[in-house]
Amino acid sequence: MTAPGTSPAGPRFEVAPWSIALDGLDASRLAHDESVFGLSNGHVGWRGNLDEGEPRGVAGSYLNGVFEEHPMPYAEEGYGYPDSGQTVINVQNGQLIRLLVDDEPFDVRTGELVHHRRSLGFQDGVLHREADWISPTHRRVRIESARLVSFSRRAVAAVRYRVHAVSHEVAITIQSEALPNEPLPITHSDPRVQELLTTPLVGLDSDVIGTTATLVHRTRESGLSVAVSMDHAVTTSGSAEPAVTTVASPELARTTVRVVLAPGEHVELIKVVGHEWSATLSPSGLRDRAEAAVTDAGHAGWDELVREQRARLDDYWACADVEVEGEPRLQQAVRYALFQVFQASVRAELRSVPGKGLTGSGYEGHTFWDFEGFVLPVLTSTAPHAAEPALRWRHSTLGHARERAQHLHLRGAAFPWRTIDGRESSGYWPASTAAFHVNADIAGAVLHYVRATGDQAFEREAGLEMLVETARLWVSLGHADSAGVFHIHGVTGPDEYSAIVDDNVYTNLMAQRNLRGAVASARRHPEVAGALGVDEAELDEWCRTADAMCVPFDEARGVHPQSAGFTEQERWDFESTSSEEYPLQEHFPYFDLYRKQVVKQADLVLALFFAHEAFTPEEKERAFGYYEELTVRDSSLSAAVQAIIAAEVGQLDLAYDYLAEAATLDLDDLHENTSDGLHIAALAGVWTAITAGLGGMRDTDDGLRFSPRLPDRVRGLNFGVRIHGQVLRVEVLPATVTYVLKEGPSLTVRHFDAEVELHAGHPVTREIPRARDRGARPSQPRGRAPRDASVAFAL
Repeated sequence: MTAPGTSPAGPRFEVAPWSIALDGLDASRLAHDESVFGLSNGHVGWRGNLDEGEPRGVAGSYLNGVFEEHPMPYAEEGYGYPDSGQTVINVQNGQLIRLLVDDEPFDVRTGELVHHRRSLGFQDGVLHREADWISPTHRRVRIESARLVSFSRRAVAAVRYRVHAVSHEVAITIQSEALPNEPLPITHSDPRVQELLTTPLVGLDSDVIGTTATLVHRTRESGLSVAVSMDHAVTTSGSAEPAVTTVASPELARTTVRVVLAPGEHVELIKVVGHEWSATLSPSGLRDRAEAAVTDAGHAGWDELVREQRARLDDYWACADVEVEGEPRLQQAVRYALFQVFQASVRAELRSVPGKGLTGSGYEGHTFWDFEGFVLPVLTSTAPHAAEPALRWRHSTLGHARERAQHLHLRGAAFPWRTIDGRESSGYWPASTAAFHVNADIAGAVLHYVRATGDQAFEREAGLEMLVETARLWVSLGHADSAGVFHIHGVTGPDEYSAIVDDNVYTNLMAQRNLRGAVASARRHPEVAGALGVDEAELDEWCRTADAMCVPFDEARGVHPQSAGFTEQERWDFESTSSEEYPLQEHFPYFDLYRKQVVKQADLVLALFFAHEAFTPEEKERAFGYYEELTVRDSSLSAAVQAIIAAEVGQLDLAYDYLAEAATLDLDDLHENTSDGLHIAALAGVWTAITAGLGGMRDTDDGLRFSPRLPDRVRGLNFGVRIHGQVLRVEVLPATVTYVLKEGPSLTVRHFDAEVELHAGHPVTREIPRARDRGARPSQPRGRAPRDASVAFAL
């Protein structure tokens, strides 16, 4: 991992407000660039591989929910360990378009690459590529391609591919392919597992009708069927008629285009690819669905697909856009982050968002707690139509969660730490089974969604049941001592350098919120609650448990310990730890980490934000300073949360440095693992660091509250948030803030401690109170200060 303060010599990517582009081609950075330029709609994901497929860093064509199941090997078996694991696989790769110029394959590593450029637009969601290439036989061609994964047509991806003859008459051959069993970068020590992951797809059917070819395969163990269909439209600017042939077998589908171009002429191929999968449909039924998606998109045409894409993004940006005045690179980074969060989820539809989205196979394609903790709040506030199906997906997995709870001898539901289909897929129990806070994170996302949208139908049909079952889990997981104080022992909080602890403050406060939220929801919908077996005695039990929840506090130090006794442990020897020994888990045994005061990622500090009403301002300031000295940020999830609380306690320059680190984490590959896929939760954290950090936005029992303050380098900030279907824009200047309600009924918010009633079309401006001096900037462990914003945003 790169030390937080280091950076490349200036940004690799061109800085622009509504796009990201890269000139040239660095073969050593291909895998990183493929993640950055990845396209998705939440159902289909295509990494930003070159059209011709080679060279490449990591092949990537994914469908959300398609995985292979494999044995979970253990050195020692133990009760409650999952029997099998799940790993994302590549589905049939429909990206491939290979080119031969005369008889020379187009390969950027041969001949002369005169010019190469890729650019991704945030307003149309189209990835453009230009290449000017001279073949080894001195034939010069110009290649232009444009690629999209459709937001309006869930199953569809499309490519427009043009080849121009520049200097000579050339014979052009284009081979458009769909190829199964592209390799994954995952290697496994168990040969049984590796064999399954090497060739997971077994051919069921291949079909050709005219220029349409379809492949249907099934995974060997998980039993999921996948159909990928492709069709083509070919035109030329010259008089020569192209010859087009299509063939298919279970191992390959290929459409071949041959044409002779005179200098100045071009050939254009438009390729439409349809993707479907199912655990229950017959191969023929699945094939028909994929082919229908291709036929409909083909009739619409490329220009219509682009128009639809632009329309969906126009609607999204009307609320989601964040304008930052004074820092061009931050402006680009926040729009890039919001674009990636949107495209990771817009058409997921009863699926979750994996930790890497659909941009890479990192974390084996699993979904974690950080989706509900970090991503869903952004979707709820900017694109609630994408948040609601993801929550319903969690609801659809309740059966697995109930079974898991029963297996653990608990009541209610125990949601998995990492999963693809709702079953636990983690074999390391201290950081999985013991991390019960995932259940409160899911409940918290439900509560926030209902409060922000007012969606009573969702609460009745799905939300209440999730709240009920997670509330039952907490009551059975903890116990009351002789004084009546309720404790939750033997759990792991968000910080993965502390495990199997008692009374983790974050977990306990989130469980308390879960219990109280379940009571309120049940009383709003008594008939539904009754059908779930909830009676008044159980509601009273939840209330008593919430009121009796243990929240440890170290009186001597004046801070909340991360968990019971944490502040009494020996501190990690940061002075003797070199920069080469980070991340710590790769250089030190966990038993040493677990018994020392060292924090991988914000834990107690995360509680200061998620459970902000449980702490006084003085407690927040003391706790933030205390944990700054212990937090090493070996996790991508930490910087955004530290930015938020730094801003709240008045450390604006520090907050801005943390924001800079979060904003450039993937673009500059700060953790040196973006090649595995983007950090979607960290990208979501960029929006939260701006709105909740610099904007001071908090979701409270009394509605939204804002207490904005800007660092010196930001001259203005403008962001939007949806509340009950209305769009509220917040325009922050150094001395004033203006609230603009776009439409709908009146809305009351709080500006610092004062109520502000807003009416549509009538902006309200308020002064920002002068901040008091907060003293010296808190220090971090040696070598672990956040990235300097002046370096991160330098052009």
